[in-house]
Amino acid sequence: MTAEERRLEQNRTGKVNWYKWGPYLSERQWGTVREDYSSDGNAWNYFPHDHARSRAYRWGEDGLGGITDDHNLLCFALALWNGKDPILKERLFGLTNGEGNHGEDVKEYYFYLDSTPTHSYMKYLYKYPQKEFPYIDLVETNRNRNRYELEYELLDTGIFDDDRYFDVFVEYAKADAEDILIKINIANRGPEAAPIDVLPTLWFRNTWSWSDSGSKPVLTKFEGTGNSVIQAQITNDLLRQYVSEYYFYCDGVVPLLFAENETNNERLFGSSNSTPYVKDSINNYIVDGQKNAINPYNVGTKVTPHYQLTVGSGETKTIRLRLSKQSPTQLEEPFGQFEQIFATRLQEADEFYETVIPPSVLVDNDRTNVMRQALAGMMWTKQYFYYDLDLWLRERGVTPWTMTDQKRHVRNSDWFHMHNDDIVSMPDKWEYPWYAAWDLAFHVIPISLIDPDFAKKQLMLMLQEDYIHPNGQIPAYEWNFGDVNPPVHAWATWEIYTRDRAAPRWERDRERNKGVGDIDFLKYAFSKLLINFTWWVNRKDEGGNNLFQGGFLGLDNIGVFDRSSSLPTGGHLEQADGTAWMVFFSEQMFQIAIELAIHDSLYEDFAIKFFEHTMWIAGAMDRIGEQHDELWDEEDGFFYDVLRLPDGNSTRLKVRSLVGLLSLMAVAVFPREAFDKLPRLKEVAQEFIQRHPELAHNVHLPIQPGLRGRLMLSILNEQKLRRILQRMLDESEFLSDYGIRSLSRYHLDHPYFFYHAGQEYKVGYVPGDSTSGMFGGNSNWRGPIWMPMNILLLKGLLQFYSYYGDDFTVEYPTGSGKYLTLYEIANCISERIVSIFLKDESGRRPLYGGAEKFQTDPHWRGLILFYEYFNGDNGAGIGASHQTGWTGCVARIIQALGYFTPEMILDTITPGELAKYRV
Repeated sequence: MTAEERRLEQNRTGKVNWYKWGPYLSERQWGTVREDYSSDGNAWNYFPHDHARSRAYRWGEDGLGGITDDHNLLCFALALWNGKDPILKERLFGLTNGEGNHGEDVKEYYFYLDSTPTHSYMKYLYKYPQKEFPYIDLVETNRNRNRYELEYELLDTGIFDDDRYFDVFVEYAKADAEDILIKINIANRGPEAAPIDVLPTLWFRNTWSWSDSGSKPVLTKFEGTGNSVIQAQITNDLLRQYVSEYYFYCDGVVPLLFAENETNNERLFGSSNSTPYVKDSINNYIVDGQKNAINPYNVGTKVTPHYQLTVGSGETKTIRLRLSKQSPTQLEEPFGQFEQIFATRLQEADEFYETVIPPSVLVDNDRTNVMRQALAGMMWTKQYFYYDLDLWLRERGVTPWTMTDQKRHVRNSDWFHMHNDDIVSMPDKWEYPWYAAWDLAFHVIPISLIDPDFAKKQLMLMLQEDYIHPNGQIPAYEWNFGDVNPPVHAWATWEIYTRDRAAPRWERDRERNKGVGDIDFLKYAFSKLLINFTWWVNRKDEGGNNLFQGGFLGLDNIGVFDRSSSLPTGGHLEQADGTAWMVFFSEQMFQIAIELAIHDSLYEDFAIKFFEHTMWIAGAMDRIGEQHDELWDEEDGFFYDVLRLPDGNSTRLKVRSLVGLLSLMAVAVFPREAFDKLPRLKEVAQEFIQRHPELAHNVHLPIQPGLRGRLMLSILNEQKLRRILQRMLDESEFLSDYGIRSLSRYHLDHPYFFYHAGQEYKVGYVPGDSTSGMFGGNSNWRGPIWMPMNILLLKGLLQFYSYYGDDFTVEYPTGSGKYLTLYEIANCISERIVSIFLKDESGRRPLYGGAEKFQTDPHWRGLILFYEYFNGDNGAGIGASHQTGWTGCVARIIQALGYFTPEMILDTITPGELAKYRV
């Protein structure tokens, strides 16, 4: 067991809380729904970037490369000044939704380079220009560009020309769970010496200025040591249980600048301030030379040591700091073992990742680099998320008894029960500094490679009573908790459970498991997912005929209409994706129920329930004798949405998209002995099939043995499977050099048109940024490659392979004359996906397209960004750029490519394979 594994074990058993401190600061708290108290709900305008330096936040904090405790009470982050910027660089800048020609977007370069699961070692890089930061240019140029033009990026401004910038590295090493060493290295990449003010800032989140306030904490200068030391104290009895007293050490003597984390009302609102030493006082002192802006009595709730450096060309200067619970009388030499601790923690991080990254990958430096940065990003995008909806709504004058018409104008007014106060995995702490339920289900897949306990807790979090709605809906995201995201939580639960069961990370689990996973986790998740499944059945089946709507389903502009809104035609959509998602959901619940029933016979009734649900929904996708208005189009060999009109007429919306491919993921494979151990399920299933031949006609039933006698339940029988694969594996349609496109390239020359009431609705193939204003335009499902959907399709291919084995081959690519097994095809697609991030023969990464700095500069070309999605034709990254959680799944793909053989897939992919072990 490595040192990091021992720390994880200590954390799991409650001996040491190694999670106490971590990178839990948001990258952006301004412009969030939590901070929005406007009358119109426009969060971006109510709290813009220009207010952030002057205005105390209500619900969280943001910072540059920072850390905080697990309740976000005491915060540390970096601030910088190059002597030219109009404001300190205290947080990342980006465009709001209305400013960007493709929606909101961060306009900075920063990278999550490393992190262990316990954050015993972490490394972060920020690239800080030496010229004045082009705030106005970025806003005005992007605002003047249209949707058909590229975004105007920071590199495009020329600010990094001649390499006139600093690489600012921030590293953390924990001496113990509450003793954090901090090293800041500032490297001048420019041709000349350049000045920089470095301001490592410590502050308290403002918990004292609100209606639920308590006593105010205090930061003071600690006298009488050879170093500059700051004492941080919380006196509030309620908060002291989380954070009480810490000491912040500077290596040597340095000036300390004190202020308060309180709003500058005078600057923002023209009203009086409660203190002269407000939140932006340090900014005003440094940038504007206001010498009376800081507190001369060395006391406050915000403080920074002021380092004024001049760094020579090619030179690196280092600042050393320490945040510890040990007082100066206990820690006589705070920097005595500093470098040794850093060296040890880095070595331990390397040793830990050698147990995670397969040996065949470790010999490939580029793949290792991508995988490790992907996992580091998953760790860095943890965030403290605080949102008490009852309190937030009451502060806006809304109560559970407020009249409905009044509530309708206030966001999330049906979610009074919600009280979030946790560390949560975020999609992207700048672009999406709030959790999203279906994103999180994908996050746990790579996270489980290094921290399965945290992965399980994240899944369970969304199912707790403080999150899931009393009606059973899992919250979507803070802009609209009531929106509908795809039901992937059951799949993620089953993935984590089966991985833990088949390949337990800890020795204790290897001794305990013997084919048995974490049954308690599975039971808890299943009990809550039952409620969620019922919500779907009751709320999203308009006609009661097992054809589901769902609406948005996270796929934004993939269809003809905005599916979150009422249709312009009236009527409703029967969604091929909504229905496929529900077959998928039901199958996952069926698998879980079988596993639980093998251990506890009470669950056999649930297995029966979900077998019948799966049959009803899968059968509804292609009913016998109803060929004119069903989701399956026999002529095209594809599934489409069906528009049901008020007059009773209907029409297929023949858009070839992921909507029709999702049937590939709706497959479950079982060992025969699982059914043999549950005789009542077996009997009821046989009777059900006999009674309902209309449902059984077009699906693959679990009655025909496949490889090793296994049974399979799938929307797709063999004929349909081959027809769907023929389209998906066609390079002129879905198969890109970089994975599976979200829309067939067929629609580039053959866009789909729908006409109603003189209005034209069009869906055409767009490989990159969206040209549609639907959903703000910063997301595009009309051609690019999305990692989560590729993961699900790969999983589906491997499930089919575990049933059909090597005897089932299809042409890959379509029209090539080359036939491969589904395992080989899954590997080939995986390699295409991974190639997005890897250097090609010429040393260029498709990820970065024409950005020459990233392609050729030695200080840039090894840095990896994990974009939200990727251009369907050239693989270039698009959208949110910083480890959008689901793109971190590339770590899992790299691991699988380096680890799994066909025989291992056949041995481990099948759910319930270890069912013979009964507890």
